[in-house]
Amino acid sequence: VAAALGLPFADSDHEIEHASRMTVADLFEKYGETEFRALEQRVIARLIGEGARVLATGGGAFMNAETRLAIRQQALSVWLKADLDTLMGRVMKKQHRPLLKSDDPRAVMERLMAVRYPVYAEADITVLTRDDKRELIADEVMAAVEDHLRKEAGRRHG
Repeated sequence: VAAALGLPFADSDHEIEHASRMTVADLFEKYGETEFRALEQRVIARLIGEGARVLATGGGAFMNAETRLAIRQQALSVWLKADLDTLMGRVMKKQHRPLLKSDDPRAVMERLMAVRYPVYAEADITVLTRDDKRELIADEVMAAVEDHLRKEAGRRHG
């Protein structure tokens, strides 16, 4: 998506790791989720303030009301919505998911989805994803963004 838009790309988790010189998992372990979320909020606010870019955030970032407000005021939010099986297939490939360190990560994911999905639904755009290739998902995101911007322009001028 960033390449198609000619914009830089940033991943908030990578930026947090770079700024703290620690992994997300280590930050969670050493400081806890509350401190991690505070750092995450500061990093996302900085990234949004630095100008146009495509920003991938961690799953919990949008749960912070101040972060949502900053995104709403200064950016366009896109939720890549997926079902439980798709999410589990994605996250189980990664070892640094502190909230899923559990004997039953699927049950944890179901609980997270129940809490987070109503908040994620506040995103400007929702794109349903499956286990598709990234290029196909990127094309769907671009089409949804173009449609959203066209409708917004129509509202402002209509």
